Amino acid sequence: MTQSIKFWAVVPAAGVGKRMNADRPKQYLELAGKTVIEHTLLRLLNADVFSAVAVAISEEDPFWPELEVSAHEKVITAAGGKERADSVLSALQSIRALASDDDWVLVHDAARPCITATDIRHLINSLENDEIGGILALSSHDTLKNVQGGSIAGTLDRSHIWRALTPQMFRYGLLKSALEAAEGNKAVTDEASALELQGWQPKIVEGRPDNIKITRPEDLALAQFYMEQQND
Repeated sequence: MTQSIKFWAVVPAAGVGKRMNADRPKQYLELAGKTVIEHTLLRLLNADVFSAVAVAISEEDPFWPELEVSAHEKVITAAGGKERADSVLSALQSIRALASDDDWVLVHDAARPCITATDIRHLINSLENDEIGGILALSSHDTLKNVQGGSIAGTLDRSHIWRALTPQMFRYGLLKSALEAAEGNKAVTDEASALELQGWQPKIVEGRPDNIKITRPEDLALAQFYMEQQND
């Protein structure tokens, strides 16, 4: 890796996780003895590639200050926003004085606790010489249907369909300007979509299928199973 280029992690964690039907945001649910977000952050920190991890937290969040990891020397707390893009932009601003425009930022979901150091390094090694960056993703193995009004309107060509994962890795300056330009645009559901709106074409790097996102109660058991099977 180029010595002058730094790597930063950003974790948007201001969501409420309504689909979990729990008394707290999903990132604070217990998973194998820790909260989901603790697993996620420790995976990022233990990968030993990041200068810091900026975590965007809701200002009304009572759980974050109680976690030991919130006081980690490499963890920076930023104000969370209404939408994911707002939180990511806030986290980027929190490291503005430390990062250069050519540095790499890897944005990772708080609810993906099964991310491995192997996938993080695979993403970095694949993209570190790229001008733009790209994302971890999975090709689709299922037959995909276009549904309208509850009925099938057609079958999609799955050879062109990939499921976006995280981390998503982009140059600091490029990502910040793309998010600023897309502010308020509901079509921006991930970082790659913000760059796509600016005419860029981010790369795809195939990731591991065990890098799941916890969105429903049954995902916790699946995540614990994957974590027990992983050895990196």
